[in-house]
Amino acid sequence: MFKRCAICNKGPMYGHSLSHRGMAKKKGGTGRKTTRVNKRRFMPNLHKIKAKLEGRIKTIYICAKCLKKGKVEKVI
Repeated sequence: MFKRCAICNKGPMYGHSLSHRGMAKKKGGTGRKTTRVNKRRFMPNLHKIKAKLEGRIKTIYICAKCLKKGKVEKVI
């Protein structure tokens, strides 16, 4: 599956998943320490729909934000 929105070109974003140890300072500890940093991907919320684009009916992947805003005309 192509992981991009056909309208706004939104795709996967990258970030980190952090692991911590220790107790927070406000709970009486010495503070939280980062022990591990793992890479991760944030995937867009894509839906497969039939839409009318340029006078033709096409099956496209579109993100939920564009679908909610009504940027395409759905075909039933």
